Amino acid sequence: MNNSTNPGFAQKFYQNLGKLFYAVAASDKVVKKEEIDALKNIVEQEWVSIDDYQDEFGTDTAYQIEIIFDWLEENQPDAFLAFKEFSDFKKEYEELFNSNINKLILKTVDAIAASFAGKNKSELIMLSKLKSII
Repeated sequence: MNNSTNPGFAQKFYQNLGKLFYAVAASDKVVKKEEIDALKNIVEQEWVSIDDYQDEFGTDTAYQIEIIFDWLEENQPDAFLAFKEFSDFKKEYEELFNSNINKLILKTVDAIAASFAGKNKSELIMLSKLKSII
């Protein structure tokens, strides 16, 4: 992400990524424990090191991905609606999505989709839609 981005906006960026990752996991109507574990692992290993922004509690802003994902999982909105919200955000802030961020997004969704018995048809459709906008 662009280093000139302010912390509040960084939070919004990560929240929208949480929507995307939820959309992939929930595309088949069931979010599995393995998908959650894959997401948490990649957030910890990859996303936390993207920038130095922290929220008002001193927590790395990248954890907003998990917070939004968990909230969405609990409230179970339609996966395609969550995907559309991410897509709209991406169109509006295209400059935030450089090649490194896009590669990490694809790596993350691939890890989520492959975490439980390989990729199913719903996940493949969602991944195809994502690849068309990245």
